Amino acid sequence: MKRDGACTSLWQDGMTDYKAQQNNTAGNKIFDVVIVGGGITGITTGLLLQKAGKAVMIAEAQNIGFGTTGGTTAHLNSFMEMPFNQLIKNFGEENTRLVAKAGRQALELIKKHVEEYAIDCGHQEVSAYIYAQDEKQIKELDDIVEGFKKIGTEVSVTKTIPVKIPYEKAIEITGQAQFHPTRYIYALAKEFEKLGGVLAENCRVTSVGENEILEITTSQGTIKSRNLIYATHIPPGVNLLHFRCAPYRSYVIAAKLKNESDYPDGLAYDMDEPYHYFRTQEVDGQKYLIAGGEDHKTAHEENTEICFTRLEAYVRKFYDIDSIAFRWSSQFFDPVDGLAYIGHLPGHPQNMFVATGFGGIGMTNSHIAALTLTDIIVAGKSEYEDLFNPNRLKPVAGFSNFVKEAADVVSHLIGGTFSKEKLDTLVELAHGEAKVVKYEGHTLALYKDEEGQLHAVNSACTHIKCTVGWNTAEKSWDCPCHGSRFSYDGMVLTAPARKDLEVIHLEELVDH
Repeated sequence: MKRDGACTSLWQDGMTDYKAQQNNTAGNKIFDVVIVGGGITGITTGLLLQKAGKAVMIAEAQNIGFGTTGGTTAHLNSFMEMPFNQLIKNFGEENTRLVAKAGRQALELIKKHVEEYAIDCGHQEVSAYIYAQDEKQIKELDDIVEGFKKIGTEVSVTKTIPVKIPYEKAIEITGQAQFHPTRYIYALAKEFEKLGGVLAENCRVTSVGENEILEITTSQGTIKSRNLIYATHIPPGVNLLHFRCAPYRSYVIAAKLKNESDYPDGLAYDMDEPYHYFRTQEVDGQKYLIAGGEDHKTAHEENTEICFTRLEAYVRKFYDIDSIAFRWSSQFFDPVDGLAYIGHLPGHPQNMFVATGFGGIGMTNSHIAALTLTDIIVAGKSEYEDLFNPNRLKPVAGFSNFVKEAADVVSHLIGGTFSKEKLDTLVELAHGEAKVVKYEGHTLALYKDEEGQLHAVNSACTHIKCTVGWNTAEKSWDCPCHGSRFSYDGMVLTAPARKDLEVIHLEELVDH
């Protein structure tokens, strides 16, 4: 299966393309819900809504699992990335108890699906461990424990952790889990279609006519629906949420170890900034140590290959590695106040919804979103609706005018044909190298592939004109402002941009 980057993840390996039912076509039907995005959030939400009697279509621009679902580390936590003690400060004890309840319910739903549909996805219930390595971290860990206790969530101090890393103090949280995410969503997609749901891959949504019956323009024609959900990791276009969610990239390796006994039996997290995280996944009889970390804001690291080097060097300090089987990176969006944004999409009609700001625990938040949005649409209310309400963040004065002016910019170059011969001479790129250059008064993003072919695009992100930067590891143009990502030849890989980068035509000079 394809993913939104050049690196291959463990979850892509051995996964053939998902084949949607050929007889599922939209026609002139008015759907109850159209879900934009075929990752774990979209597929799970679609299944729950279809089971509840709604007529649902999932429109995926590429293939299911193309985005972050295919690049996750797939640890399943009932607790949030922001610790409960901090969430209590932000939202109060009662709301934080509700957060913990939502997390537990999400993990229970995953387990229920695995059992109900007999999904072979390596689902396993394990404990999670957080460990401190110095006095400062011990104080922070004590505060975390206090937060768990205040909301009545079980936690205990432990004298052992599952990883071979020195530590001073550690805690154990039982009832957590892990799984193979793409095998899981393939199974859910199959059940969704069995119930009559329509799944359209290679179906990019390009615009929405915002009326009582939404008219949704796609690459496969116009679709009508009473409701729409953006399950695209971050909503497309320009929205308040883009300024309340910071895009980050995280790096992962899946390693084969020389000693079978070294594979950790549990989820483990240190307290560094950025932190490292570890777990084991067995796939077709082979165990892998999954280690992640080296997070940074998207496009704020000039050489992303170094992030893999640092991560591998850190893991090798503690583990005897036989081989690095897979390495990949992925993107997540951190919410400004610690909780995901799930519900009505700010600035749009009440029948348009969003699920975003999942932070580093997207697998859990995806199921919280599915439960919440299903209840809102089916029953008119969810117990989590107010807690995760995206409209809890109010725009500053003038913001709506800014959105109107900035939405989906296409910055055209005047006379968009340039001399390939002259560019080659001036830039002197090595094969596989890329850079942003000033040329004849314009800023161009140039990449020379391994065969020596030069590819040029306008460097202005089509979201709000920020200049893109090159991601050396995933071979993509990434926007440092709001996380839009594009292939080397300009195709949109990741929202919020909805339009491709402008391709620059390179003129071959002929010697007469």
